[in-house]
Amino acid sequence: MLNRTELFELLERKAEQYNNPDFIGTDPIQLPHRFSKKEDIEIIGFIVATLAWGNRKSIITSGERIANIMGGSPHEFVVNYSERDLKFVHRTFNHEDLNSFFVALNRLYVTGTGLEGAFMKHPELAGNLGRIVSFREAFTTSPFLDRTEKHVANPLKGSSAKRINMFLRWMVRKDNKGVDFGLWSSIPMSDLHLPLDVHTGNVARKLGLLTRAQNDWKAVAEIHEELRAFDPNDPCKYDFALFGLGAFEGF
Repeated sequence: MLNRTELFELLERKAEQYNNPDFIGTDPIQLPHRFSKKEDIEIIGFIVATLAWGNRKSIITSGERIANIMGGSPHEFVVNYSERDLKFVHRTFNHEDLNSFFVALNRLYVTGTGLEGAFMKHPELAGNLGRIVSFREAFTTSPFLDRTEKHVANPLKGSSAKRINMFLRWMVRKDNKGVDFGLWSSIPMSDLHLPLDVHTGNVARKLGLLTRAQNDWKAVAEIHEELRAFDPNDPCKYDFALFGLGAFEGF
């Protein structure tokens, strides 16, 4: 087992190794990187992040299909959207779910709040837990389909909210590496939580950063405190280190 100094040095080294433009071509984040307008980036980024489970190649392929449905201009498509017959499926996310997402996004952008505004502070819950709960409440307002709610994480029911946390990392983290976008200033980087998945969870346990067996919100909260001890201002940069060690190095 590494001591704390050795662990810090490993995390810093691996974060530096994988947090660079070469990472983009291997990851679903490449889809929003094809756009330059803020609203286009956040809309396609949110939908692609929602699809981010399973094989990364299939995630990217599905994201490209959605970009094509939106005609290369996600924001314009969303603000002018009216329900229509769509043909789409990615694992359990189908055309009905996509239509429900488009209707919800139309409501958010037409009313002026957009995605960023929907992640407002919660009156009773602190930090990103509260923001995710606030977003879920805003996004799933009727006529959102009941069957589609399972695609919007609910950390109050134990979900790790991996895909939403990944999306928030993309939108909020700001550095000079060129991977994350740093478009949103309303959320501090210190509040970002790790997008906990199989790779990051297994590596974190092997490194002694995580003791909880389940990849749930309690595990996310536990590892958040561990990573904040190494960098209180930007704990989520270590997502690159943990994911890279697991996905690329088989640690």
